[in-house]
Amino acid sequence: MSEELARLRSEIDRVDADILRLLNQRAQLARAVGSLKVGQAYRPEREAQVLRRVKEMNEGPLSGETAAFLFREIMSACLALERPITVAYLGPQGTFSESAVMKQFGVAAVAVPQVSIDEVYRAVESGAADFGVVPVENSTEGAVGRSLDLMPQTTAKVCGEVIIRIHHHLMAAGPVSELPAIRRVYSHSQSLAQCHEWLNMHVPNAERMAVSSNAEAARRAAEEPGTAAVAGDRAAAHYNLTILASNIEDEPNNTTRFLVLGDYEPKASGRDKTSLVLSARNRAGAVYEMLTPFATRGVSMTKFESRPSRVALWEYLFFVDLDGHRDDPQVAAALAEVERIAGYLKLLGSYPQAVL
Repeated sequence: MSEELARLRSEIDRVDADILRLLNQRAQLARAVGSLKVGQAYRPEREAQVLRRVKEMNEGPLSGETAAFLFREIMSACLALERPITVAYLGPQGTFSESAVMKQFGVAAVAVPQVSIDEVYRAVESGAADFGVVPVENSTEGAVGRSLDLMPQTTAKVCGEVIIRIHHHLMAAGPVSELPAIRRVYSHSQSLAQCHEWLNMHVPNAERMAVSSNAEAARRAAEEPGTAAVAGDRAAAHYNLTILASNIEDEPNNTTRFLVLGDYEPKASGRDKTSLVLSARNRAGAVYEMLTPFATRGVSMTKFESRPSRVALWEYLFFVDLDGHRDDPQVAAALAEVERIAGYLKLLGSYPQAVL
């Protein structure tokens, strides 16, 4: 071993010792802060501020995303010293929803899989879970209808968002190593749609079967010879499958947005969104009139999605996302005016914008 290599390794050992000492010092401070808090220990607005600052301060060679990931795990571990957070998500294990939980809450959180989106809502509302994570829209396939349909009914509040870059892989078990040997491909209907052209080109003769989740697809592929699944790498690892082809999504910028539900209302973080659901009165020009206060006060709408109200025929609810926190003066004034104009308004929550 050269003297230079030995010196560098000694320096690494010294830095590691410093990191460990500082991590424990941070944990002690976090525990002291936790003893002063009343109610919910997890503060998404505070975590968002910390992660943004880390990315702004980072000078490399680590990427900003890597630095934010490391600090997310540090905060997760420190928070677990008080009590691990329980988070409900659409299971089973190996779904992109589980990946969203890990990105938002870190590995120290207790992720609790649920059989349906309805059960995620129910777990949060009943107090069986501290928080829930539900998918609400995909950049190529649009809104997740069930998640939106439950929003007007729930007592839970939207207190965060998570953006996940979606990479789909074709995976199989056992002797399947060549694509022509695949007779059937399992996946969630949205994932099959997101990989439609790739599947047409590479496995045109394979039957496509939609199942409840990508993780369920991976489970079936692990048990049935001659089959494959379209799923994420977490599912491949969980079910011990071999990835035959990577990143097979047709749209290279395929992303899914998730919302975090809980019994908590975050304070303003400096970069926030506000989500609400509206209905217009039954008269000409009502929708235009209802949205005008946002424009006149310079409040930007980042989303406007309509869904059937499920109450009366041809009546619709409008799901709206705004830039800003509901306590921001311009947002607050616009919301107050819209509430007087709209037939119905429910504020779903104000929360920090996702830290990518």
